[in-house]
Amino acid sequence: MTGVFIERIATAVPEHDIHEPFVRFAADMLCDPRARAIFQRLVAKSDIRRRFSCLQAEESRCGGPTDAFSFYASGNFPSTARRMEVFERCAPPLVYKALDRLALTAAERSRIGHIIVSCCTGFYAPGLDLEISDYLGLPHATERTIVGFMGCYAAINALKVARHFVRSEPDAKALVVNLELCTLHFHETQDMGEVLAFLLFADGCAASLVGATPAGFAIDGFDALRLENSSDLITWRIGDMGFDMFLSTHVPGQIAKAMRENSAAITSNRPMELWAVHPGGRAILDAVEDGLALAPEALRASRCVLSSFGNMSSATVMFVLQRLMREAATGQHGCAISFGPGVTTEIMRFHVA
Repeated sequence: MTGVFIERIATAVPEHDIHEPFVRFAADMLCDPRARAIFQRLVAKSDIRRRFSCLQAEESRCGGPTDAFSFYASGNFPSTARRMEVFERCAPPLVYKALDRLALTAAERSRIGHIIVSCCTGFYAPGLDLEISDYLGLPHATERTIVGFMGCYAAINALKVARHFVRSEPDAKALVVNLELCTLHFHETQDMGEVLAFLLFADGCAASLVGATPAGFAIDGFDALRLENSSDLITWRIGDMGFDMFLSTHVPGQIAKAMRENSAAITSNRPMELWAVHPGGRAILDAVEDGLALAPEALRASRCVLSSFGNMSSATVMFVLQRLMREAATGQHGCAISFGPGVTTEIMRFHVA
């Protein structure tokens, strides 16, 4: 059986650090002074220091069409159609930034036979798959797959598709792109749970080259775990004023329980030196650490990504894998875990080539 490898990973975020301006903006939006005080305490406990957005962070209120504080105006938040216009304008440049950092050689470009894009925060057609193909100058016959609306675990599903492709055509390579503009879906609310969910999310993109060349991370296998009676704990639906995310406060507890009950299956009874856990939030990472009885240092890469970038939905676990790839030693084994609607846990086991 052909070995399949994540040969390298490149990442990119927009230029605008939105975190502190968003915190001030969200606090001002809350009418109840007690709610504002609670929000500020929870901000301090979030372990997030920076988040980036395709929307500008300047508080001028008179900026261009992507200025956050004119885009999100009290009593006049944008429609879904308006948000998708911004997505169509802002998504390609961020993808190109990640692709430039991936630094594909001419020989590598000539071997790309499949483009796989994961995204749940925006759609248009012709879409990102064709934008990528044109940007790289790939043949029109290049295969393309969109992994759409699967939420935070979509990157692992995209890697599954890439693995199948490379196994069927070992001389070819797959390009995997995970692009999310989560900050386009903030909406006006007095619901504390919704505001705290918006506190987590940010924009980002990852691009990965997957092939049969033994470099980077060798993909050992995949698994998936559905948490029983949990389908209503994480939901993601298209609304009139953006896409509507619901995250139940019961999610961390359910994840910790699932990790404890399935630890042997998650690791295939193999010691894991590397952990790439999707940083859906500090409580999610704490739940995984507790459920799998991990040492505090085990999730350092995930916590660093959370602090530096926030939750970028499907792209986030690739940021963690990139950080681990820079530091990992040959022969180390690892496990990548992402969570999303269902509640579903997607798992990828790997080792350092």
